[in-house]
Amino acid sequence: MTQTILKISGLRVAYGGIQAVKGVSLEVREGELVSLIGANGAGKTTTLKAVTGTQPIADGGVEYLGVPCKGKGAWDLVRQGLVMVPEGRGTFTRMTITENLLMGAFIRKDREIDTDIEKVFEWFPRLKERRNQLAGTMSGGEQQMLAMGRALMARPKLLLLDEPSMGLSPIMVDKIFEVVNDIHRQGVTVLLVEQNASRALQIANRGYVMESGEITMDGPADQLLKDPRVRAAYLGE
Repeated sequence: MTQTILKISGLRVAYGGIQAVKGVSLEVREGELVSLIGANGAGKTTTLKAVTGTQPIADGGVEYLGVPCKGKGAWDLVRQGLVMVPEGRGTFTRMTITENLLMGAFIRKDREIDTDIEKVFEWFPRLKERRNQLAGTMSGGEQQMLAMGRALMARPKLLLLDEPSMGLSPIMVDKIFEVVNDIHRQGVTVLLVEQNASRALQIANRGYVMESGEITMDGPADQLLKDPRVRAAYLGE
């Protein structure tokens, strides 16, 4: 039986008196690409922050590899293979592309770091061309590539992607989704949070729809993509 890598049960998160996440439950199994879709403000990013320990949980639980995450910091989870690419990229702007990638491998002690940097450069040739350029001088799309490459340098068991296509040109969006799909095909389990419902569901195994802090629908991605409610709410039909 396929192992459940991430299990979220009855998760509640509040900002002051406002409940941003209201009893969310979902799971990601080993080898899957799961998409969590919903409009801006639905609570998707807050859910990921709760998973990674960067946002306090009011109620409910999060388990990673069958072990509760409560009390663990983001650093501990990264060491165990749970890695997130945050919304807004979060690159080290005063460091070069290569230095940013090395920061992604900071927890590693093996001798294959240079090999993995070259693998990132195969996915993102533009980064190789500019490997000595400061990250802060790059375009938004290039910084998104770098943020994804930096995360991959940690060799994640579970990769969390928060709105990777936000604010990018159509050509860059194509590239980002192509790489996400490729990463998944190479064996990395992925939880993808996206407003671009169509693209997110096209590459996913399963999907969840989030509205106003709650999961309102879930199922195989191809079925959600055909569902009239999803098409009306997120695909403009």
